[in-house]
Amino acid sequence: MNRQRHLGRRGEEHAARWLQERGWVILDRNWRGSAGELDVVALDGEVLVGVEVKLRRGEEFGAAEEAITPSKLTRLLQTTSEYLLHHAEHSERLWRVDLLAITLDARGRVQRVIHVENAVTGE
Repeated sequence: MNRQRHLGRRGEEHAARWLQERGWVILDRNWRGSAGELDVVALDGEVLVGVEVKLRRGEEFGAAEEAITPSKLTRLLQTTSEYLLHHAEHSERLWRVDLLAITLDARGRVQRVIHVENAVTGE
C-alpha cells in the first residue's frame, strides 16, 4: 500500500472512531457507487450522513478542509443519494453530507479535527 493510501486509511479509521465516540453508528466504510465513493456512511441519531474524510500532515499544502472542490461536493451529494437507492431500509431518512477534516502534526499525531456539518446541499 502506498504512503498516500495508507494515510487516507488512517484518516478514515480515525474519523470512524471520532464519530463513534460522539454516538454515531457506522453503517459502511468506503462504499462505492457510480458517482464516487463515500469514506464513511453513518447515522447521526436518525439522520443518514455521507462523510468525506480529508487528512493532511501539517498545512504545508493547505488545510485539510480546503481540499474539497465544488465538483467533489457534487459527487458526494450524488453518491449519498445513490446509497439511499441501494439501501431501501434507509430511503425514508433525512440525510446530509458532512466533511471531517483531520490535520496531523509533524509527529503524526492528530492536531485538529474540523467537522463541517451539511457541507453540501442539493440547492
